[in-house]
Amino acid sequence: MSRGRRRAIRVLIVLGSVLAFLSVFAIWIERQALNTDDWVSTSGRLIHNQKIREAVGNYLVDQLYENVDVKKELEDILPGEASELAGPAAGGLRQVAGSGAEKVLETTTAQELWEDANRATHEQLLAVLENKKEAVETENGEVTLNLGSLLTNLAQQVGIGESLAEKLPPDAGQITILKSDQLKTAQNIAVAVKGLALLLSILTLAAFGAAIYLSRNGRWVTVLYSGIGLIAAGFAAVVFRHIAGGIVVDQLVKNDSVKPAGEAAWSIGTSLMVSIATTVIVVGVLFAAAGWLASPTGTARTTRRYMAPTLRLHATYVYTGLAILVCIYFLTGPTQGLRTFLTTLIIAGMAAFGIHELRKQTAEEFPDASYDGAFGHTRDKVVSAVKDANIPERVGEQASKLRLPERRRPGNGEGDAAASEAPTTTMPVSEEDARLQRLEKIGELRDKGILTEEEFAAEKARLLGGDSSS
Repeated sequence: MSRGRRRAIRVLIVLGSVLAFLSVFAIWIERQALNTDDWVSTSGRLIHNQKIREAVGNYLVDQLYENVDVKKELEDILPGEASELAGPAAGGLRQVAGSGAEKVLETTTAQELWEDANRATHEQLLAVLENKKEAVETENGEVTLNLGSLLTNLAQQVGIGESLAEKLPPDAGQITILKSDQLKTAQNIAVAVKGLALLLSILTLAAFGAAIYLSRNGRWVTVLYSGIGLIAAGFAAVVFRHIAGGIVVDQLVKNDSVKPAGEAAWSIGTSLMVSIATTVIVVGVLFAAAGWLASPTGTARTTRRYMAPTLRLHATYVYTGLAILVCIYFLTGPTQGLRTFLTTLIIAGMAAFGIHELRKQTAEEFPDASYDGAFGHTRDKVVSAVKDANIPERVGEQASKLRLPERRRPGNGEGDAAASEAPTTTMPVSEEDARLQRLEKIGELRDKGILTEEEFAAEKARLLGGDSSS
C-alpha cells in the first residue's frame, strides 16, 4: 500500500476509537435522560440504596416540620393539661420520624410512590423537552419532582397523617429539577443528543469499515487494531466516569453529610454507562478475535483448518446461525428504536462480510477441506505419540517372554536343527523401511496442505533423529 493509504487507515482507526468513546456518553444520555422506563428503573434502584434512603428520609422529615406546626397540632390533639407536653412531644416525634423514615421508605408502598413520582416527573420533563402544547411553558413553569405523596405517607406513620395532610401546602416535598430559564436550553440539548447518539454510532462503524475496506491485503491487521481501538474506548469511558463522578458530586453537593448519598446516586445513575461501555469492549474483543483468526500465525492457521470443512460444506448453516443470533438479540436485548436497529444491522453485516472473507481464505488454503482431513492431522499426531512411547515393541517383548517353547516335530536331524535355529519372531518390516514409509506419509500430508512446512520439517527431523545424513 502507498504511504497515503496507510496514513488514512491509521487516521480512520483513531477517529473510530474517539467516536466510539463519545458514543458511549451520547447513548447513555439518550437512554437515561430521554427514556422514561430506563429512568424509572434507575430511580427504583436509587431508593433501594441505604444512603439515599437516609438522605430522602431526612429531607421528608425536614419538609414535614418546615411546612406544618407539629407542636400546635399536638396541642389541639392532647386533652387538658397534657397539651403542655406538646413541645417535648413534637421534639420526640421528630426523632421518631427521623429514625423511622428510612424504614418507611423500605416498604413496598413508599417505593411505589417514589417510582410513580419519578415517572410523572420524567413524563413532564419529556413533554417540556419535546415542546408539547400541554407541557409547561418555558417562560413561566418549572419541572419538579413531587414527593408530596411520600410526605403524606410518612405523616401517617407518625400517627397524625389525616389532619396533617390537610395542612400541608401544595409545594411541600417538591424538588425543582429544571427552572423556567433553563428549559429552553434543555430543549436544544435534548434535540442535539437525540440525533447525536444515532449519528455517532453509525460514524464509528463507518470509520472502521472504511479502514478495513482500504486495507485490502492487510485487512486482518486493520480488523485487529480496530478491535483494540474499541476496547480502549470502552475502558476510557469507564475511567472517565470514575474521574467525573468525584468532580460532579463535589460541585453539586455542598453538604458533607449528603455527599455519600450523592456518590451513591452517581454510581447508580451511571451504571448504564458502564453497561454501554462493556458492550463496546465486547464488540472490540470480537473484532480482535476476527483479526487474529485471519492472521498468518500458526495457531490461527490450525484453527482455520478445523473450521474449513464447516465453512466449505455447511455455509448455509453458518449464515443461518448468524441470523438467529441477531434475532435473539432483537428479542432479548434493549429496544431503543432506530439507533439500536441500525447499529445491530451494520454489525451483523460486517460479521457476514467477515465470514465471507474467511470462507475465501480457507478455500484458498484448504481447497479439499473435509472433516477427515482436518481431524486426520490430530489423529496422526496421536498415533505418532503412541509409536514414540514404543507401546507395540514393549507388548511384543512381554509376549516373547511368555511364549511357550515349540514342540519338536518328528523328522531328520537337519530339519530339527534348522527348526531350532529359526528365530522365534520375525520383523515384517525393517526399522529403516518403516522410517521411509513414515517419511512418505508426512510428505503426502504436506502436499495435501494438511501439514505446514514447519510441521513437516519438525516431523522429518524427529524421524531422522536429528541426523541429516540418515
